Amino acid sequence: MTPATPLPQLAAAARAAPALPWPLPALLAWTLGWGLWLAAQALGAPAAVAGLVALGGSLALAWRCQGMWRRLLAALGFPLSAWALVPTGDWPSWLWLLLVLPLMAAYPLRAWRDAPLFPTPAGALAGLDRIVPAPASVLDAGCGLGHGLAALHAVWPQARLHGVEWSPLLARWAAWRCKAACIRRADMWATSWAGHDLVYLFQRPESMARAWAKARRDMRPGACLVSLEFAVPGQPELACLQGAGRRPVWVYRLPATTENSTGGRQGR
Repeated sequence: MTPATPLPQLAAAARAAPALPWPLPALLAWTLGWGLWLAAQALGAPAAVAGLVALGGSLALAWRCQGMWRRLLAALGFPLSAWALVPTGDWPSWLWLLLVLPLMAAYPLRAWRDAPLFPTPAGALAGLDRIVPAPASVLDAGCGLGHGLAALHAVWPQARLHGVEWSPLLARWAAWRCKAACIRRADMWATSWAGHDLVYLFQRPESMARAWAKARRDMRPGACLVSLEFAVPGQPELACLQGAGRRPVWVYRLPATTENSTGGRQGR
């Protein structure tokens, strides 16, 4: 088989990709990347050129996948597998920078100090309305792809939902997924939580003391802080939703005296 033989077949498969069930479109994107890589290598192209050609073809096909999350998975398949499998001694450093750009766009360095991308499971907040009176305004601090906002909307469909997310790519995806929410790209720690009756978090255990301190500075007395899975150290909870097969949901009510009862000072 000549090096060019597989390319027409891969192009025909690419045209059919949108009609195929998931995950076949992603497999086609990865296969196209490796097919272009092998063909370019067989034609004597330098490793850097072969890598760029393969990455371009793989990304072009990944873009045709249905849904932003699936596009990301399809786009990352070739560069990650190439990093794991291909000898890299003759690859220039700038090529690896290009390969990781999709990951950097989704998860900027500044966001690494916060929680990784762990979506809120569907139904994880079920029953919260039996503990907390219906809030008028709810903030998902670090909303990621919007799974938490969807879970909050399922519990309180009449509430005004807001989300903040530092990653510009994830913030745009969340806005696309959650039409009922007002989402903006911002630092959850620099954005004031004032004016919200409830703030929801799915962070790291190391972040919870900081979150409680910020809630006390920004939020009014009687407002609620809700955390999926991780408790605030040293603070008594209002309630904790638990059950077989579900993550615990910790609910805290701001005390009558807070560090800033007007809720006007921004956290840092």
